[in-house]
Amino acid sequence: MENQNSAKEEVDELPLPPPVVPSNVAPIKVQNDIPSSEPLKKKRVPMSRPGFARKGQPISLLTNHFKVSTRNVDDFFFHYSVNLKYEDDRPVDGKGIGRKVVDKMQQTYDTELGKKGLAYDGEKTLFTIGPLPQIKNEFTVILDDMPSKRNGSPGGNDSPGEGERKRARRSYNAKTIKVELSFAAKIPMQSIALALKGQETENTQEALRVLDIILRQHAAKQGCLLVRQSFFHDKPSNYTDLGGGVMGCRGFHSSFRPVQGGLSLNIDVSTTMIVRPGPVVDFLIANQNVRDPFQIDWAKGKRMLKNLRVKVGNLEYKIVGLSDLPCDQQMFTLRQKGDGDNAMEITVHEYFVRHRGIPLSYSGGLPCINVGKPKRPTYFPIELCNLVSLQRYTKALTVIQRSALVEKSRQKPQERMSSLNNALKYSNYDADPMLKACGISINTNFTQVDGRVLQAPKLKVGNGEDFLPRNGRWNFNNKKLMAPTKVERWAVVNFSARCDINNLIRDLIKCGNMKGVLVEQPFDVFEESPSMRRAPPPTRVDDMFEQIRTKLPGVPKFLLCLLSERKNSDVYGPWKRKCLAEFGIVTQCIAPIRVNDQYLTNVLLKINAKLGGLNSQLQIENTPAIPIISRAATIILGMDVSHGSPGRSDVPSIAAVVSSRQWPLISKYRASVRTQSSKVEMIDSLFKPTAEDDDGIIRELLIDFYTSSGKRKPDQIIIFRDGVSESQFNQVLNIELDKIIEACKFLDEQWSPKLTLMIAQKNHHTKFFQSGGSPDNVPPGTVVDKQVCHPKNYDFYMCSHAGMIGTSRPTHYHVLLDENGFSPDDLQELVHSLSYVYQRSTTAISVVAPICYAHLAAAQVGQFMKFEDKSETSSSQGGMTAAGAAPVPELPRLHENVRSSMFFC
Repeated sequence: MENQNSAKEEVDELPLPPPVVPSNVAPIKVQNDIPSSEPLKKKRVPMSRPGFARKGQPISLLTNHFKVSTRNVDDFFFHYSVNLKYEDDRPVDGKGIGRKVVDKMQQTYDTELGKKGLAYDGEKTLFTIGPLPQIKNEFTVILDDMPSKRNGSPGGNDSPGEGERKRARRSYNAKTIKVELSFAAKIPMQSIALALKGQETENTQEALRVLDIILRQHAAKQGCLLVRQSFFHDKPSNYTDLGGGVMGCRGFHSSFRPVQGGLSLNIDVSTTMIVRPGPVVDFLIANQNVRDPFQIDWAKGKRMLKNLRVKVGNLEYKIVGLSDLPCDQQMFTLRQKGDGDNAMEITVHEYFVRHRGIPLSYSGGLPCINVGKPKRPTYFPIELCNLVSLQRYTKALTVIQRSALVEKSRQKPQERMSSLNNALKYSNYDADPMLKACGISINTNFTQVDGRVLQAPKLKVGNGEDFLPRNGRWNFNNKKLMAPTKVERWAVVNFSARCDINNLIRDLIKCGNMKGVLVEQPFDVFEESPSMRRAPPPTRVDDMFEQIRTKLPGVPKFLLCLLSERKNSDVYGPWKRKCLAEFGIVTQCIAPIRVNDQYLTNVLLKINAKLGGLNSQLQIENTPAIPIISRAATIILGMDVSHGSPGRSDVPSIAAVVSSRQWPLISKYRASVRTQSSKVEMIDSLFKPTAEDDDGIIRELLIDFYTSSGKRKPDQIIIFRDGVSESQFNQVLNIELDKIIEACKFLDEQWSPKLTLMIAQKNHHTKFFQSGGSPDNVPPGTVVDKQVCHPKNYDFYMCSHAGMIGTSRPTHYHVLLDENGFSPDDLQELVHSLSYVYQRSTTAISVVAPICYAHLAAAQVGQFMKFEDKSETSSSQGGMTAAGAAPVPELPRLHENVRSSMFFC
């Protein structure tokens, strides 16, 4: 490892040549027979499956994979690059045009194309089965009905009516487009069959991509909205209102996957957000939650409408903006046909009412919709414009919209199975000529798979009591916490929440006593001054801290903070920053709406964990019964990166890594959090060498492990990484893992801990159902590592939680590296156990606790940035630069008093 690293450094930093070559030295001739591109370092690739696990009660399951049979086709996919140009060589751009052009080309030149089926991705890529007959494939296509926006719009000197006539004339006069198809590559279909035998070649992914493009094309021909491999039909029965002019649209995901049982088609229910179709004014009223059009904030409206498509009469346009003046004041020059220079200035409103005879009831005082070019606007009164259906809404959802989406898109297992059966029938893939030509036919039955149900681990709670969870759940009724702490030197802070604080304190003390947590009387209750309620959030927090400083004898150990809103309080971020970064005070925020015993117990679980206590732990943690942990000092890492809302490139991404401490415990963790360039998934601050130190995350965590685990360095490092797709596995395996190794070597050159790296994915489309028509979800502890797993790589699905609502989503774990040589049974047991050590709840969770904690830490520390001056901290002006283009604002480091606490709990 050491030599490889030094070799890498040599490549990165070549020494300068000597100023003069001595006369007695003959230059050595470079040997050209060594390829220069050969890597000096062997790239790691995901490991192969070492075998199958056996532990657990067998269970028969169904899954939403449908078996695909392929006739052994010895043919090749031919890949062609598509270039579309107008007659004047301008490139053709704009959504949806490519498909129209290629469809027309296929109709017009069927013979020249050898009567071949075409698989086109709608952009620059086209595939055929076997080669096209001609060497030079250039065609001229005449398109009768081009979408209006792309033809160039009539300008501000034309009337809207004149423009519309021009549009219509141009539309029916047609447009000539040149299509060039250039050969790019040849992909053997055989590579799919080889992949199913576990012999992947470089062509496998490309061949499967062709099949997925055929599915997309099939959906496009049915008029669907395409979002990657998910397809949405324009059927009102698929729509559900989320409020704010946004609708959820239910569709389905469909993709081919190579699995142990052969090739399968994975179909799942999918939901996307769309803009509510219909009158533009209705959408804006709903979006801004106002009563009538005259209350609309038009600057906000303009941003929301830009690039959306509207229909006026039978023609479709793309919105570029709004007029500066209302419709009854916005002038333009009307040139009368045949009158030579006879031009008159007229308002848009007067033109439509008097010259076109279209009555307008409310547009007069409102801006017009502009669908023209930047220097040649074309205006329509707003009431004539209707938003086209199936347009994606890509802005961030509000908390209320998100919960409405979750609630309305969840389905019970049986309901989901029925939806999937309908989706498969409705798709009618067997009729697709390209799939037929590939020799593909799809079975219409859910695939049967063998699963196993692992036994829940025993837990230890207070007074040495053992406890066996049932159905993935337990509670603390009549039980004490495992290691309760003392809540002392504390105070209550109230940011204008309506609540009987004395009762709340009394009940918290009483509940604490029942759970073994000694809650002393608070020093004081600090009420926010009514005059501060409308002040900026950071000012409100500063004012509150001023009160605390003047009235308390010293810095408190703990602050209970009452907020008036759940989930979206503006005070939350600045408050956490002040407490954790500046003063090192443990804090718990609550919005006390319905306070009962269960609520207070949950609050106490969080407070106890944050103050260093332990609510419950695995019975086997302090015994040698988890052999893979107890046989050698082991640190467990959970890694995650959280990104800002879609479309916000000015908000940095936040990387969080949590690590276990106090080995052999696997229930206690701490976190390290850093910012990085927006939307960058690889964590770039794992190893950050300075002149003679390392300021990276891993060093910080390793030193904490060493000091908290009796001065032992870990011999084993087990890493759980969240949020990466299969296409990024090699980067994690080579870039991130190298940084972790370098951080270890920086601490001690001779130290080589053994590494195990696993990826956890929740964002996939495989679901499991109980066979025999059971209405319930699969039981907690269900694990599947056969039939629908990868033909060669080491992966498994685990459903460790009890799915109480909707259909359970298993976590897909991929083991990319295992230098520790753990058996499949041991690894699955560890993953299952780590779902039971989450201190915030009394349920098994759906993914290992370290990953959940990393997610929580990133989200909480991310709130620190919320009210910073964007002009100083943003990674771009206006949020338009590429990711990583500008310096990223650094997060404040946590105060040493709370740095190693579970502040994120």
